[in-house]
Amino acid sequence: MNNKKILDNLRDGLPFPYTEKDAEEYILSVLSSDKSKTFAFAITLDDKVIGSIGVFRCENIHSRTAEMGYYIGEPYWGNGYATSAVRQTCKYVFENSDIIRIFATPFAHNVGSCRVLEKAGFRYEGTLHCNAVKNGKILDMKMYALIKS
Repeated sequence: MNNKKILDNLRDGLPFPYTEKDAEEYILSVLSSDKSKTFAFAITLDDKVIGSIGVFRCENIHSRTAEMGYYIGEPYWGNGYATSAVRQTCKYVFENSDIIRIFATPFAHNVGSCRVLEKAGFRYEGTLHCNAVKNGKILDMKMYALIKS
């Protein structure tokens, strides 16, 4: 989490530098969250944490829809670990909840993340123009979704 390349592709609100205390607080918040609304996992390789992934249930008329977010450490990019984590997490959520749609909205310039979603079976649904402001720049985002089959 102390990598600017990773933080530049995540939502704001994460501290930088990211300390061990920040990690502990995040883990505690996930462990105490509503298990029907939050599905969060460490991405591991050889019993070492290399990233994180979460699926978060939406509310109201979207209560059977959930948003996915993830990151993986830069040394592990390009090896299929993120794609595998996305596939496994979606399978788990669909099998263990009533969620019928999982979506993700990576920044349009984040080609690697878009490719992860495509390889995991997500369908591109469109571009959300001028949808976010990150680091002072107005950015487009892409909408991807996976529907429970």
